[in-house]
Amino acid sequence: MKLEVSSEKHLVYVEEIRNEMEDSAKKRGTGIAKRSSEYLGKKISEGNSIIAIDEDGTWAGFCYIETWTNGEYVANSGLIVSPQFRNAGLATLIKERIFELSREKYPNAKIFGLTTGLAVMKINSSLGYKPVIYSELTQDEQFWNGCKNCVNYEILMMKERKNCLCTAMLFVPEKVNMNKEKDFESINNDNE
Repeated sequence: MKLEVSSEKHLVYVEEIRNEMEDSAKKRGTGIAKRSSEYLGKKISEGNSIIAIDEDGTWAGFCYIETWTNGEYVANSGLIVSPQFRNAGLATLIKERIFELSREKYPNAKIFGLTTGLAVMKINSSLGYKPVIYSELTQDEQFWNGCKNCVNYEILMMKERKNCLCTAMLFVPEKVNMNKEKDFESINNDNE
């Protein structure tokens, strides 16, 4: 299995990815916002996604980066694994790699996600994300407009964008760095 930063050569997978996202949302009955082929193609062309490809060239998984509030916030979105490759740890590998790519491209950005999936929550937690209230996420209207075609959009609006069925999770680089510094200071103080 190869995990690759996307490029124009991966555009051949756009329809497969879009269809699987839509089918998966229907089967699970969860709120996955629909994305157009054009939107996904742009993410792929810009190198803002990770694509997993099997040895025989079969598309296996995908996730993309979206930036908000002038790069202050980054979302890792659209995580999807083709059914034949599920339950083998591929989602974790993709999520780890898209997280690394996000940190490489936007080292000071807060990285967030909204999910209804326990597996994604566990992966996010292992990467240092913490559950947060929605007010800690970007307030960029474009982000929230992306929720309009989610089955749970009415709930989100009824709750005045303060919560929904998704769990909001946030990774804040400064907090991770500060915690590492505190841990280092604690170790040094203990050794003195």
